[in-house]
Amino acid sequence: MELVYYPGCTLYQKAKGLDRSARACAAALGVRLVELPEWQCCGGLIPQVKDAAMALLGPSRILMDAQKIGQPLVTLCTFCYNTLKRADRILREDDQLRRKIEDFLDEPYRGVGVLHFLEVLRDGIGWEKIRQRVTSPLDIRVAPYYGCLLLRPYREIGMDDPEDPTIMEDLLSALGCPVVDFPARTDCCGSFLSLWRPEVTRECVRQIVEKAVRLGAQVLVTTCPLCQFNLDRYQQAGPSSDGRTGRLPVIYFTQVLALALGLEEGLPIQREHQVSPLGLLTAAAKERGSGDDQREKS
Repeated sequence: MELVYYPGCTLYQKAKGLDRSARACAAALGVRLVELPEWQCCGGLIPQVKDAAMALLGPSRILMDAQKIGQPLVTLCTFCYNTLKRADRILREDDQLRRKIEDFLDEPYRGVGVLHFLEVLRDGIGWEKIRQRVTSPLDIRVAPYYGCLLLRPYREIGMDDPEDPTIMEDLLSALGCPVVDFPARTDCCGSFLSLWRPEVTRECVRQIVEKAVRLGAQVLVTTCPLCQFNLDRYQQAGPSSDGRTGRLPVIYFTQVLALALGLEEGLPIQREHQVSPLGLLTAAAKERGSGDDQREKS
């Protein structure tokens, strides 16, 4: 399988662990990610301004460059995915706006499939094949966290049920992880409010993390670099309201996948984490190794 890969800005700077682990997983699973040449910023959610053609030029140019290669466009960042997916929908449905964009960029738009890497794993490879490839299952209680933009708005995104999604739960279960039934998995983390209303983001994060801790989660697993940043950086150092420690590592789903496949690229980059996951992952690896040794002796 060959797909055009759009990393986006954040994966080249603040979320290198997401990019590195995803590339390694794709190669291990037989997916060739061909990075889009000379890509640019997608603009980040600007397609919401539907009455402004200028707002669509950035994502439209990316989509048109991808259609030249003739393969579906896959991305990882939730904001990039939401932007590109919705821009494609707008261009397909709004003939007048599409013609204006085409005239400006001097190229017709025929449409290109926009996929999140989760969709590639589910629909292109399948959970059963992934389960068969697992060599190092992590016995860690994980709470999947989707956030706002991966699933919404449903009419334009359509990846999974926006209120009761299962795609991450299915993946994590296939990797051998005990999955927490986490009702806060689609709550907002505070998003860009962290820039000018950090107290709002801090409260959003407090509620999400406390619920995960209360349910016995050992780690939060997400797809979004901004969610990872907020959930990691805005956790409180003190105990939660019920007396339990409210500090949980936050890692990407591709890192869990990479570790389960036995790939060292799954190990988190320390500088990307304020709450380090390495101690938890190292302990799980040692416990797994001890269990393997006991099985061999028996």
